[in-house]
Amino acid sequence: MPQLVLLGLFSSWFSLFNWLKHPFRPAHPPFPYHLNEPDIVFEMPEEIKEISGLSIATDSTGAPNLLAAINDEVGVIFLLDKKTGTVKSKVPFKDSGDFEGVEIVGNDAWAIKSSGTLYQIKDYQKPNPQVEKYKAFLNSENDVEGLAYDAANNRLLLGCKGKGVDSVGTPLNKAIYPFDLATKTFGTTPAYLLTLPDLTDFIQNSGEFDAADKMERIITAERTEIKFSPSGIAIHPMTGEIYVTSARGNTLLVLDAAGKIKHVERLKKSTHAQPEGICFDAEGNLFIANEGVDGTPGKVYGFIAK
Repeated sequence: MPQLVLLGLFSSWFSLFNWLKHPFRPAHPPFPYHLNEPDIVFEMPEEIKEISGLSIATDSTGAPNLLAAINDEVGVIFLLDKKTGTVKSKVPFKDSGDFEGVEIVGNDAWAIKSSGTLYQIKDYQKPNPQVEKYKAFLNSENDVEGLAYDAANNRLLLGCKGKGVDSVGTPLNKAIYPFDLATKTFGTTPAYLLTLPDLTDFIQNSGEFDAADKMERIITAERTEIKFSPSGIAIHPMTGEIYVTSARGNTLLVLDAAGKIKHVERLKKSTHAQPEGICFDAEGNLFIANEGVDGTPGKVYGFIAK
């Protein structure tokens, strides 16, 4: 029998063996961003070295040409030029506080503290904006770090780095809670809940999950506890998928609109020293902010949608 035919038969049998071994593994489309090879790099000045939140903002013409950033422990929103990264203006709204996220919704800016308290900065680009405070049922034990605008449901999403929802005999889950923008109320039931069984099932059954270090970044080796700790949230404007960063383990997790895990992406420590803020522009380009670590400046990376 010709050698090429033998090779073809061997390849077919090998493919069949793999299919029989993992018959239900789905085919995964290529991930649309090269997260360890940024297309754009902005170094932040010292005053926003500890950049912890990021959002898209409009300039004086109404065009979405700015990035809104917030610095941990300072109640100031920094408006950056989206093309150069330079600080165009600053919006102070509170003297101090452990601020972990910022989101622009229309003419208002929203900022979140790790305790779960939300600040609405009304008409934030006008002089002396009015500030309203909304105290959540959450507290510092929940350690809220992520904040995103969910336009489809007219709500904000608050990601808990710390305690989410727990019960006796259940490993600690990671929760994302809603804040209704129409009623200005917090939902006490998570909009999305990341559980140990969901993560374990994804690891065991996902065809894309080949790298052992990915698993080690999101759950313990004994598979008894979740290591993934949300530090930033953003919703893709075209797919509706929820992108969640975790500074612990330098990982990005993608959920579909129903909360099902779709993808896990490893972030190189050499590039992403401490990924915190994340946002998209209307074209689907992705921005990730990293806090400065060990004397290095904070950085904002841009990734062009492929």
